[in-house]
Amino acid sequence: MRRTILYSITALVAAATLTACGGGSDEETPEPAGDATSAEESPAEEMTEEMSVDLTTADSELGMIVVDGDGMTAYYFLNDTKDSGASACEGDCLTAWPPITTESDTPTVEGVTGEVGTITATDGSTQITIDGRPVYTFAQDTAPGDVKGQGVNDVWYVIAPDGSEIDD
Repeated sequence: MRRTILYSITALVAAATLTACGGGSDEETPEPAGDATSAEESPAEEMTEEMSVDLTTADSELGMIVVDGDGMTAYYFLNDTKDSGASACEGDCLTAWPPITTESDTPTVEGVTGEVGTITATDGSTQITIDGRPVYTFAQDTAPGDVKGQGVNDVWYVIAPDGSEIDD
């Protein structure tokens, strides 16, 4: 069994190394005979899926900010009460400001140094919190890096990686 695992790991490392290096020649590499989807592609695809994150950071016109797993900007709502375990955003608010949710009680994060947790959102999903405050995206942000929600009604603010809100 150990030998099988060792061979599998060695094959994956070799395949990843060859793929990452890219060759360096202008000649095309021939396709393997048979099905276009080879067994070597499957583990790499699975590893990519497993590596997805719920929250990460990105550079923006406001500096480094927190974004969701799709790169959309994360916001705080000043009407939320820190550590209350509840969101003050309900009804139409949730249409404009969807909660950032996760499938896990321990969200996967990269680069976020504020304390990450979860609460039960008003719709029953698991909403992510940073430093005890629920986090949201803004429906009018249509592409990663958009920060159109910054300062809306003086109650919505982009989040810095340390969990502080970014003031204009």
